[in-house]
Amino acid sequence: MLDAALIKECADPSLKPAIVEQFVAAAGSTDPLAVTVKSGGRLVLVPKARSADEAMTIVRQYAGQAVVRVGLTQFPAGVGVKNAADLKPDLVDACENLRKGTSMFAKILRIVAKWYGNPKAEDVFPQIFEDAVHAWKTGEFEGVSVFQAQDPGDPIELPQPDEVHSTDGEEAAVATSEKQAEANEDVDRAGIRIDLSRIGGN
Repeated sequence: MLDAALIKECADPSLKPAIVEQFVAAAGSTDPLAVTVKSGGRLVLVPKARSADEAMTIVRQYAGQAVVRVGLTQFPAGVGVKNAADLKPDLVDACENLRKGTSMFAKILRIVAKWYGNPKAEDVFPQIFEDAVHAWKTGEFEGVSVFQAQDPGDPIELPQPDEVHSTDGEEAAVATSEKQAEANEDVDRAGIRIDLSRIGGN
């Protein structure tokens, strides 16, 4: 769980703290020095960085040749950078990584929300959020490269709930409670299946 003070100080102010927490939980890492490298859709095993210098060495080694994700938000290293040497150590600084990551994620949320027609209903937000997280992980949404795409413009007033729940989780919970109710009804209606009347009899 992210520290509330870190969120308040560093996260994009257009995102509610609950959304920031959910975003990092769904797409990020608990380790500010985490570096993930993927090449051709496969995970490349890299040594665990124990310092910012070690993390940046790994980042510079793979940036430009593979997809490199860094820090708390698993921000894609190299966005807006032409040369690997230009990559700065602030990528692995917890505050700066959260600032960059949540700012980029807010932009992706706006891109996805615009595609949905900027709905105002709060119950649509979980789907927009899940699509935005998927776009963050893959780098694309409906054929658009989200990290390089233009920001749709003025901040979209998304009806962000104070808590985000997975729509899949809600549906599963409803289905489970319905099944439990049906099972209870079946038990109430069930007749005797085995004749136990002769046990202990003559």
